Amino acid sequence: MERAAILPSVNQNYLLFPSRAFSTRLHSFSSTRNFSPPSFSSIKLQHFSSSVSSNVSNGGISLTRCNAVLSNSSSTEVSEVADIDWDNIGFGLKPTDYMYVMKCNMDGEFSKGELQRFGNIEVSPSAGVLNYGQGLFEGLKAYRKEDGNNILLFRPEENANRMRNGAERMCMPAPTVEQFVEAVKETVLANKRWVPPPGKGSLYVRPLLMGTGAVLGLAPAPEYTFIIYVSPVGNYFKEGVAPINLIVENEFHRATPGGTGGVKTIGNYAAVLKAQSIAKAKGYSDVLYLDCVYKRFLEEVSSCNIFIVKDNVISTPEIKGTILPGITRKSIIDVARTQGFQVEERNVTVDELLEADEVFCTGTAVVVSPVGSVTYKGKRVSYGEGTFGTVSKQLYTVLTSLQMGLIEDNMKWTVNLS
Repeated sequence: MERAAILPSVNQNYLLFPSRAFSTRLHSFSSTRNFSPPSFSSIKLQHFSSSVSSNVSNGGISLTRCNAVLSNSSSTEVSEVADIDWDNIGFGLKPTDYMYVMKCNMDGEFSKGELQRFGNIEVSPSAGVLNYGQGLFEGLKAYRKEDGNNILLFRPEENANRMRNGAERMCMPAPTVEQFVEAVKETVLANKRWVPPPGKGSLYVRPLLMGTGAVLGLAPAPEYTFIIYVSPVGNYFKEGVAPINLIVENEFHRATPGGTGGVKTIGNYAAVLKAQSIAKAKGYSDVLYLDCVYKRFLEEVSSCNIFIVKDNVISTPEIKGTILPGITRKSIIDVARTQGFQVEERNVTVDELLEADEVFCTGTAVVVSPVGSVTYKGKRVSYGEGTFGTVSKQLYTVLTSLQMGLIEDNMKWTVNLS
């Protein structure tokens, strides 16, 4: 797919757009941990006299109308932070400046990637991702440190490895860990003015791996595209960090043994929309799924892992093929153990859930979200006093302090982009 085909049109009402002469290509990968961006032309914003903004929580779209041009001067100065309402960004898409694109042909080798203006892509109607769901995605975040200049990535190598594991399951080639991480760095730095001010949120990074080659019969696609785009985000749930209310689902199931529940393939998420929509219409925040065999063991919430606390012991369902190995889940387990807690990864029954002292969810989008109530077969059980429990609050504080660079990173989890 040629560059002109990938960006056939750009919505200039909502996106920054370049002069016709402007082009930016990715420089060769570097293995250094302190990363500096390529030089970009200066961005000059021309604000409308009024703006239009629309926020829809949990996956909606938020658009901020602006007009911009790129000058061809040699200056590399850009605005430090985008001029938007950082106190009300929510968790919705805000189109940013650049996306990253890299291709892979039938030989399985990825070509040199490049940064392009964020915009639509063009694929064949017979693309493997459209016809047979051959696609994976990842999610990670970048945070602006208190000094306002340095930006931190949180465990990008873990996302790279998880994508590679998922690609093997879905018969897809995948970028190397180095290619993945360097592409994330390049994309974040190209969009660094969209990284929220300290304490106002984070820059959500969404890598995608898709079978974009044309197929008709059921088979792996002959061509693949790796894309990264970003968006500034606030809290995932409309409740913010207030406790959420879950309903346990015992009819619909998220995954089955031997299936793809343990990898981050796109079809896993479409499958939960029905139950989630029903739950939200009844006033619940989200759905907690049970195993499909016995219908009594906890698996996960639609897009996050689940933990329970009983007598200061933390328990979470073990990873065994039907549950996504969450990176925040893994991090919380490690943080909890360093804080002296006993953590068990095992089968957790719905009865144990109902008897727990605390319940909380973890995920890239939610980080740590306390659960205020669980409803199971019409029975509602509440936890806490409308806020974090003691254990979940402690874990949340330590983890977010690490992610934002507020405490020393003895775990060596963060990557500093200077």
